[in-house]
Amino acid sequence: MFYRPEDGHGLPRDPFNYLVVPRPIGWISTRSADGVDNLAPYSFFNAVAYSPPQVMFAATTGHQQGGGLKDSVANAQEMGEFVVNLATWDLREQMNGSSTSAPRDVDEFDIVGLTKAASTIVTPPRVAESPVHLECRTTQVLTLPCDDEEDDNTVVFGQVVGIHIDERVLTQGHVDVAKLRPIGRLGALDYVDVREAFEIKRPVWTEK
Repeated sequence: MFYRPEDGHGLPRDPFNYLVVPRPIGWISTRSADGVDNLAPYSFFNAVAYSPPQVMFAATTGHQQGGGLKDSVANAQEMGEFVVNLATWDLREQMNGSSTSAPRDVDEFDIVGLTKAASTIVTPPRVAESPVHLECRTTQVLTLPCDDEEDDNTVVFGQVVGIHIDERVLTQGHVDVAKLRPIGRLGALDYVDVREAFEIKRPVWTEK
């Protein structure tokens, strides 16, 4: 089949959500100017550079309750900091629970029963139960085109200034994906549990 997104696809679910997969989940913790902590998952998330290490997350589902940008975006923009916590199989229910559209003065750490751990460089707390955390300073916030003027497509970029790795997920000095068991987003309500990895060596060009 072929379709133009502007014309619709005619399928029960939007196939675009299932085509760029699996998408890593950026479980973003921030703190507002009023000192309220926020935690929310974003499946439009990825690493975008090595040196210095940089990541991005995007909010694409419009405004939250009470109007304005989503808390994570607003806090990362205003305070200039955020933390990426790795979403794992063991934390799947808490990750999903933190996606609720709670009011600005509600702390998602509390409603899903997670423990806060102090960050080393930035202000927002980390999810203590998560095995990996990326402490980030916001570098850019970009507004992308949007079909509905009532919604927002906003991308937050951040430079990773601190990395925490639980040594229990290391095997012979390497991060072991089988121990991590990260989860990824597929589409709609579908996710994937990553338990296996395989190696493919890159070819080396040799002139003949």
